[in-house]
Amino acid sequence: MSSDPRFGLRRHVTLPGPLALDSGATLAPVEIGYETYGALNEDASNAVLICHALTGDQHVASDHPITGKPGWWTRMIGPGKPIDPIRHFIVCANVIGSCMGSSGPATIDPATGAPFGMAFPVITIRDMVRAQGALLDHLGVQRLKAVVGGSMGGMQALSWPATFPARVGAVVVIASTSRHSAQNIAYHEVGRQAIMADPKWRGGDYYTANDPPSAGLAVARMAAHITYLSEAGLTEKFGRRFQARKNGEAGAKSFGFDADFQVESYLRHQGLSFSDRFDANSYLYITRALDYFDLAEEHGGMLANAFRETQARFCVVSFDSDWLYPTRESRTIVKALNAAGRHVSFVELSSPFGHDAFLLDSPELNRVVDGFLRTGE
Repeated sequence: MSSDPRFGLRRHVTLPGPLALDSGATLAPVEIGYETYGALNEDASNAVLICHALTGDQHVASDHPITGKPGWWTRMIGPGKPIDPIRHFIVCANVIGSCMGSSGPATIDPATGAPFGMAFPVITIRDMVRAQGALLDHLGVQRLKAVVGGSMGGMQALSWPATFPARVGAVVVIASTSRHSAQNIAYHEVGRQAIMADPKWRGGDYYTANDPPSAGLAVARMAAHITYLSEAGLTEKFGRRFQARKNGEAGAKSFGFDADFQVESYLRHQGLSFSDRFDANSYLYITRALDYFDLAEEHGGMLANAFRETQARFCVVSFDSDWLYPTRESRTIVKALNAAGRHVSFVELSSPFGHDAFLLDSPELNRVVDGFLRTGE
């Protein structure tokens, strides 16, 4: 399988489409950046799809081509780990709307020969899943052993059995929700307005000038990053400690607006580093897809209806300090799965790290995912 050009790291495919979107628009062609790990077995029954979060990408267990940092879920994926390339054929695709090789605002519109910009159609979580389905068709995978995701990846994981009920054997949903709340939407709107208020945004047409609205995107990232953390985690990591001065002097009040506090410096660093690797328009499109997500609305207003056609097993995991997608959101999912007669396991894990806990070292999470995936092997 290793000689097959479809499989491996840093892969890209252009699928002819058209891909029908929830908005009524169509997308053609459909570009997808993706990576695979491990080998597909003879009956193509060992495929595991990993779905990434808002600011993630397909480099789930390989070094990032821009930052050089290890993949974002190397704690979960690798030899001897819960999702193991020795046992599994692992696929992770960049979602459409993003900027790491898949169709999005920065890709070229074949009709004009210029980047789509804001002419790119608005997409949904279900549209992302449909694109992943087309990719799996290309890879020769008709049925997934499992789909796994955290945060926005968890929304995709939930949408998979609702969209393709016969194509999924197991679903792992971590730190996620079945719909975005008013508070979630409000935080995203602050970020979007920060981007669009940046004079360099230019109505989304900043590609030719190669001068993106980095300041606005950095502020959007700062605001969102706060929601990924917990008060206890921030207090433990930073407290009210002052940032050391560049000349080596101990930190103190500047009686100005420099980054006096360590937490201010941390947020500014997060914002600036993010703007180096992410497209501002993609941030607008993906946050809009998140805000539109309401799985019950897609199925007659009843969440249980989304799961009535599938025979997949489900594992739902939440964290007690996650206030972005708190445990009550996971319990809503579990209740709907029970109402639909599905097999579901649920656990709330304890962590001081808030929403980001699913990305950090969590032996308990690894044990839960490993045990769930091994069931039935």
